[in-house]
Formats: sequence, C-alpha cells, structure tokens
Amino acid sequence: MIQYILHRVLLMIPTVFGISILCFGIIQLPPGDFLTFYVAELSAQGESVPEAQIAQLERQYGLGRPWYVQYFLWMKNIITKGDFGRSFTWNKPVSDLIWDRIAFTMLITLLTVVFVWIVALFIGKYAATHQYSLGDYIATFFGFIGLAVPNFLLALLLLYYSLKLFGLSPAGLFSPEYQDAPWSVGKWIDLLAHLWIPIVILGTAGTAGAIRILRANLLDELHKPYVITARAKGVPERTLIWRYPVRVALNPFISTVGWTLPELVSGSIIVSVVLNLPTTGPLLLGALLQQDMFLAGSFILLVSILTVIGTLISDVLLAWLDPRIRFS
Repeated sequence: MIQYILHRVLLMIPTVFGISILCFGIIQLPPGDFLTFYVAELSAQGESVPEAQIAQLERQYGLGRPWYVQYFLWMKNIITKGDFGRSFTWNKPVSDLIWDRIAFTMLITLLTVVFVWIVALFIGKYAATHQYSLGDYIATFFGFIGLAVPNFLLALLLLYYSLKLFGLSPAGLFSPEYQDAPWSVGKWIDLLAHLWIPIVILGTAGTAGAIRILRANLLDELHKPYVITARAKGVPERTLIWRYPVRVALNPFISTVGWTLPELVSGSIIVSVVLNLPTTGPLLLGALLQQDMFLAGSFILLVSILTVIGTLISDVLLAWLDPRIRFS
C-alpha cells in the first residue's frame, strides 16, 4: 500500500500542474479583466478614468503582461513563498482572505458530513432491515422530500417563518452583540446556538440521498451467501449486520470523500449567501463576478487540489474497509 500511495503522490505532481494551467486559463476566458470591471463600475457612477491612471493600474497589477507570464509569476510565488497574489477587490493578500474564512467553512462542512453520515447510517440500516415497514415508508417519504426541495429554499423558508413567527433572524453564525466581540465562553455558546441551522439545512439533501444509497446497498448484501452462512453459524443478528453487510454497504460514503474535501473551500455558495454565513463560498462568487483573477484562481486551484487529495484518501480507505478491493 505504501508503494501505491507513493506512486499516486508522484502522479499528482503533473496532475496538479496541469490543473493549475487550466484554472488560470479559465479565469482568463471572460472578456476583459478586473481593470475593465473597475473602469466600467466608475463609469456607471458618472466618473471618468484618465488613460494615465489606467496605464498606472495596469503596471501596478501586472495586467498588461501576457497571461502565461502572469501565470508563471503566480505559480513561482505560490511555490517559493506561499503567496497566492493580491486581491484587487479587497486590496489584501489572497491568503489572508482565504484563511480568515476557511475555518468557519471547514467547521460547518465537517459537522455537516458527520451529521449526514450518522443520520443516514442509522435510518438507512433500519429501512433496509425493516423493508416495507411503516418506518421504511416514512424514511422513503422524507427522503424524496429532502431530495426534491433545494437547500437554499429551505433556508429562505426558515428565514421567513423565523421572522414572521418569532421576530428573530437565524442568519449568520453570531448574534449582533457577539459579531465583533473577542472569543469567550459566551461567544462559543452563541456560535453553537446558530451552528445547527446551516448544518441541518446543508445536510438535508445529502442525508436523503445517503439513506437511499445505504438502504439499496444493504438490501443487496443481506441476501448474499456470506450473510446466510453467518446466520447459520449462530452469529447474533446485531453483530452480523454491523460487522459485515453494513461495513460493505458503506463504500459509497467513503468514495465521496473526494467530493467532500473541495466543499471545505467552496462551501455551499447559495445557502451561505442566503444565511449570510462568513464562509468562503460568497467570497468565491464575488471574485468570479468581479474578475478578481488571483482570488478566484486560488479558490479554484485549492478546490482542484483537494479533489485530487480526496480521491487518493478515498482509494486508500476503500481498500482498508473492503477486503475485496486490492490495489493490484
């Protein structure tokens, strides 16, 4: 396994290099650049920008150079200094903007994943072992509802009814009095009081889908010869279910690690905007809309790298979890 991991890590180097070129190329595709957006914004406000000022801004941000020169300078700074460039919109280093928000994004995403896995595991196992029971039908009904209703619509409904019935807004992660306050026990308690809202909303669709997947996989495993043989040997039913078929049915959960890690950076953008969450999602959306190329490019690059790393982690965990999978 160590040889396989080393081989995959070496293959990741040219893969990430190719991805970085694609990322930089994608953010260069729209016509114009940040300077074009900035000049158009000033013109819309009735202000004129002299040609000398435009030339000065081009030199300042390096926008007058060919794209490949900008790319190699960008990658050189990332590799040698860990410098992702400077955000034109915020006039701050990109690394400061990303790391300021990524902690909350990681917290929400990881807790959402744990919520989805725990709920889906127990409900999916119950629905499979009690096929066509009342509980199975209830889980199926709510599963289809969860898949059909978009997360951002749930967030909007929650905001509307919270304001209408209780006069409270569940938006954000902190109450107004704790928004800019230093960290304390009270601020942590306030964070926990707000944290469950985005976790439940973001986890609704994922939980519904995971329940259906686990139920279907577990139903396939429950009728296989190794389960029948274990029953014939007198293995207790609870031990049998959790040790063998559930373990094999968990493969789809592990294989989605490759999708989960990119969520740590991108977040659920629409839900974050609706709930006014201080995550990286709205920042990425703003960077794309304003053609803030270093900020947008850094986000896309991090998402791509985490996808590659997540895929490697998924492969390793699948081989550890399921003895039928071997790297050879």
